[in-house]
Amino acid sequence: MTTPYSNPSYAVRNTFLGVTNSDPSSDVCVAGINFDLGTSNRPGTRFGPDAIRAASRMLYDGQNPFSWVNPLDKLKVADIGNIPFPMGQLEKGLEAIADQTGGFKHLIALGGDHMVTFSLLKALTKKTGPLGLVHFDAHTDAWPTCFGEPWGHGSVFRRVIEHKLVDPKRMVQIGIRAKVDRDVYDWLLAQGVTVIWANEVHCSDPIKIAERVREVIGAQPAYMSFDIDCIDPSQAPGTGSPEVGGLWTWQAVSIIRHLAGIDFRGMDTMEVSPPYDHAEITALAGATMAYEYLCLIAKQS
Repeated sequence: MTTPYSNPSYAVRNTFLGVTNSDPSSDVCVAGINFDLGTSNRPGTRFGPDAIRAASRMLYDGQNPFSWVNPLDKLKVADIGNIPFPMGQLEKGLEAIADQTGGFKHLIALGGDHMVTFSLLKALTKKTGPLGLVHFDAHTDAWPTCFGEPWGHGSVFRRVIEHKLVDPKRMVQIGIRAKVDRDVYDWLLAQGVTVIWANEVHCSDPIKIAERVREVIGAQPAYMSFDIDCIDPSQAPGTGSPEVGGLWTWQAVSIIRHLAGIDFRGMDTMEVSPPYDHAEITALAGATMAYEYLCLIAKQS
């Protein structure tokens, strides 16, 4: 059946930006990872990917008013569904995710808890070597263990650095404000990591923050990981470990928009937990960060 009508946003299919393409050889693939076995507080991020997809339908038409780009016009984008893994087995699950996510040209992953980023970087660095990292978060996630366990979303970036998946001298953490042991913070600084506290973002402006990030990352390949709890819980309540005093959505969006020139090779949006969301605002925030990243790489393509 043919029709002159196009679907309104609520009737677009429930994929990222409503795309109908599922070809894994596409320029950019979007995958859901329904994994929350590394969660230390409130579970529920296993439902994050579908919530982000549903909210993303608000963004499917028109051009980004900052870059005047519609990424779907510039890039062949596919939603390849969700990555399977053995249920209830944390380490085997992480291995399964890494085994399945290394073959894409460019992957945007929708989580899922932040432990997934270890698997994504493990897969990607087989092609790139150690990456620069732009990490938005309320937490450093660099504790030696996560409540006594080596694998968990509170220790993921300790593991990432120890496994040499990133170059810590080209790693920037943005929006940090949660309580942290001084030993953990000093360890990060000793590795060469740049930490930009949430208060620094509030007392500066996004363009200056982006300039600082670009200086640290340089010209070599990099990755972006966005934990939605970087955003203040007044604007993103649907997450497992909310922390007050966070970035506002406009600040995060503006920082991402001004990261042009960085050679990004992949991105994830993590820790969206729909059971604690209200009116889909957290899911929409997560979808928007992935969309802005997609516009950023589309503009540079």
